[in-house]
Amino acid sequence: MLGFVALFVVASAAFSLSAVSGGGAGLIVMPLLGLLLPADHVPAALSIGTAVSSASRMALFFKVIRWQVVFLYAPMALPAAWAGILLLKQFQPAYLDLLLGLFLLSNLPLMLRPRKKSGSSSKTSNSVWLPLIGALAGFISGFTGAVGLIFNGFYYRLGLRKEEIVATRAANDILLHIFKVVLYALYGLIDQATIKTGVVVAIAALASSWGMRLYLHHIPDHLFRQIGRGAAVVAGVAMVALAGRQILVQDRIVLYFNHTEKAVELAANWRQHKLSVEVENLTEVELRHSVLCRGVTWRVRKTLWF
Repeated sequence: MLGFVALFVVASAAFSLSAVSGGGAGLIVMPLLGLLLPADHVPAALSIGTAVSSASRMALFFKVIRWQVVFLYAPMALPAAWAGILLLKQFQPAYLDLLLGLFLLSNLPLMLRPRKKSGSSSKTSNSVWLPLIGALAGFISGFTGAVGLIFNGFYYRLGLRKEEIVATRAANDILLHIFKVVLYALYGLIDQATIKTGVVVAIAALASSWGMRLYLHHIPDHLFRQIGRGAAVVAGVAMVALAGRQILVQDRIVLYFNHTEKAVELAANWRQHKLSVEVENLTEVELRHSVLCRGVTWRVRKTLWF
């Protein structure tokens, strides 16, 4: 019960932040969901919650949805999401989460860059990339459950205002999330715990969505972008931390460091491999690689002298 209360508080804060940053709630909530559910059930719980969030945002900003963007984005996103879910059935998403977290951290230099003078930002030629962007977003969303702020830069380059970004992203996302929830159910990735967790996220999303209409129009566009980049950095830190923890556990990664008066040894275990480097008397370096295969240990040694 305490975990659901913590999830509601974190999800409410995350969706409130996403309301003024153009997205990213799922990426922020994902680390906490990883503590409550198996890794391959996290995307389904996120999709349940964010589908409700997208529906509420569409209802609030329906008049400013840029449907031409939706029509170019959605057709490729849906089959790509299916491919992402099929991959999820075969692999743990921790390594992709780690890469996405590092990608989100790249927003930090953009936050520190001096703001350019505002001008005409509409670049309709970028719309030719929307089918590809939709495919990438769909695939990543199917595999991890959230995309959030990763592709916000493309919405900016299309010249959309903050209300249009919120509304258009909601229209794209609701189609994608409903489609994914159906597929997650078909592939056995939704159980009772997943539904309960998704409902908690959905309630938090509704609570924050109805408040956004009161304050979104007070936020300048440049501040909207800066908040979005800040949220991306926060989400990136959380994703790297969670993915790093999952990788350490599932791949049994352990580091060792030993030293004596005559030698220093640094070793690392990864799955069935053990690699060590030992320096003796500052003149001799020994590299050792051991592999445990079916109960038999194979060792390879290489000695270097200086």
